Amino acid sequence: MRLDDVLYSQGFGTRRVCAGLIEQGHVRLGPQVCTDPAAELDVADPALRFTVQGVAWAWHERAYLMLHKPAGTECSHRPGAWPSVYTLLPVPLRQRPTPGKVPGVQAVGRLDQDTTGLLLLSDDGAFIHRMNAPRRHVPKVYEVTTRHPLDERQLQRLQAGVVLDDDPRPVRAFAAEALAEHHLRLTLTEGKYHQVKRMVAAVGNRVEGLHRSRIGQLALPDDLAPGQWRWLNAGDLALLAAPGA
Repeated sequence: MRLDDVLYSQGFGTRRVCAGLIEQGHVRLGPQVCTDPAAELDVADPALRFTVQGVAWAWHERAYLMLHKPAGTECSHRPGAWPSVYTLLPVPLRQRPTPGKVPGVQAVGRLDQDTTGLLLLSDDGAFIHRMNAPRRHVPKVYEVTTRHPLDERQLQRLQAGVVLDDDPRPVRAFAAEALAEHHLRLTLTEGKYHQVKRMVAAVGNRVEGLHRSRIGQLALPDDLAPGQWRWLNAGDLALLAAPGA
């Protein structure tokens, strides 16, 4: 693939902008500056690396990311009162060309502005659909801090099913475990608006803090700080494709 096409595919700007970056000496292949936009690169080479304006980059045909979402951020390209989670990502990830109208990676589902934890992002529409599809029942694990002490009756009701105000059918937790007096670990296999908060309220308690710790078999790494992101590797993607994910 031509070098200017490689840069364009990774989100470094229009083809004209990418050609200009190359011609002006802002792109390095290894230690060498390359000023030829037509230089051919082997994108099948797993060792392919390049540097654009001092930023090291690796070729990815599709982007698959995890982000440790901090509190006070919105999963929206047009946020209201809070900053967008997309501002936590490098510009190329936010402007990668996609088949849809909106460029860049998209969040796989949403977390409320005050909810923290594991958020997946991708520019692969099939992957996003697969992870969000209700029929797949991908389990998502939440660590819930409750206002009032938990009791066995609340746990039983969460697993038996509670009725929310927008659906007469009971909504059930896949699992509900009290890890401490005010710490509930809740596993859900479907997604509704403010579901955790509404389910906990339906059993007579209240959510004071909410953190998503796992999606499918993929857990949020302990060493990924709030606001940080990283690429999903082959092992991560295998965990998301594993049974129960």
